[in-house]
Amino acid sequence: MANNNKRTIARERRHARVRKSVFGTTERPRLNVFKSLSGIYAQIIDDMDGNTLVSASTIDKELREQVKGMKKAEQAKAIGKAVAERAKAKGISSVVFDRGGYRYIGRVKALADGAREGGLQF
Repeated sequence: MANNNKRTIARERRHARVRKSVFGTTERPRLNVFKSLSGIYAQIIDDMDGNTLVSASTIDKELREQVKGMKKAEQAKAIGKAVAERAKAKGISSVVFDRGGYRYIGRVKALADGAREGGLQF
């Protein structure tokens, strides 16, 4: 239990350090990633106004059945594609990627690849 708490605190410190330089504007919002043991969540955020413009996750009603039975990396790629499609519908084509303090491997990389395949540039 204590080891998991240390890991979480270390991730939050890394995320705070990265967030000093990563900032989403109206022209180029921030694509934020959060992962839990059971799912992955992606949001496109305009930090100027403090609004979430687009979001997608494995617990989304529309996507829950689609990602059921997939491996976690495959789920992350599907969520990346879904958030990219929703962003394109809102007129967003370019974002700043915020990996949330996680290493850029596994599910985080799969989500980023899925978003790129969906048409987002970062």
